[in-house]
Amino acid sequence: MTAVEATSITEEEQSKPLALRVGAELVGSFIVCFAIYSICTFGSAIYGVNMAFIAPLTGLAYAAVTMMFGAASGAQFNPAISIASMLVGKTRVLDGILYIIAQVLGGIGAGAATRFLLPTSEQVTLKIWMTPVINGFDKNSVSYATLGSYGVSFSITLAIVVELIAGIIIVATALNTTGTDGKSNTQHAIAMGFAYGVGAAITYPVTGAALNPARATGIAIFAQNQGLSQEPLQQLWVFWICPILAAAVVALAAIVVSIIGAKKIASKSEQDFEAIENAMDDDASGDADGHEGEQDEQSDAQADADESVEAD
Repeated sequence: MTAVEATSITEEEQSKPLALRVGAELVGSFIVCFAIYSICTFGSAIYGVNMAFIAPLTGLAYAAVTMMFGAASGAQFNPAISIASMLVGKTRVLDGILYIIAQVLGGIGAGAATRFLLPTSEQVTLKIWMTPVINGFDKNSVSYATLGSYGVSFSITLAIVVELIAGIIIVATALNTTGTDGKSNTQHAIAMGFAYGVGAAITYPVTGAALNPARATGIAIFAQNQGLSQEPLQQLWVFWICPILAAAVVALAAIVVSIIGAKKIASKSEQDFEAIENAMDDDASGDADGHEGEQDEQSDAQADADESVEAD
């Protein structure tokens, strides 16, 4: 990515109404979050869906919704991607801020729909539904029921590491598969599906695969005070800090690469310009030497003529 690519925003993006782009982020975030919440609640509780299914299904959800809304807004659906896109100049700051607000509202809307559509009874409480879908670590990890019997649990350190690495994979993929205006295409959608699938495979056993602050926030709000081992909102900060840090790392790397590339181009252009100048100087010198040679020949011829006249 060159310096121009990192800072230019095309007229095509500017021509699309901001309301349309923000609306696409809102609806897209709602759909993708609701899909993931459904996979983790219905799938886990009824069909025993585990990581072998959740990782690819998470990737497929993001890929499908990216294809649906990519032409409208670039299908970011993740505050971390929006932040990185703003930092490298693919998304304008105002647009990015509104995208993030829409993404979080979409996640909250999906969390509300999931909360109030889930059937409950004295035997099947909301806690049973919410345990596999929230994001957390230690006692809120989806693996705690298994690990706890052995006296171990996934710590906050491991949670931060896996979420940070997964965030870097996702954000880097997003930046490298979109155009200078952040525009999405089929290739981008497929790449994002793979990125989120890999991210979910890395993080699901530890944190339930947050990967996206909007996704983590939407369900945490409605799982609060439902009798879980730990309150999800108390651990939510991890699932904001890690993606934002990942966005900053990827954006910084992209900017550095862009600057290095711009310097190389400038250096090559300067060398080419110097080569042209030298060639022009050589041509001018050759012309001058040739002109002097002609003058000398003319002078010699004139001298010979004068001598011949004097001899006569």
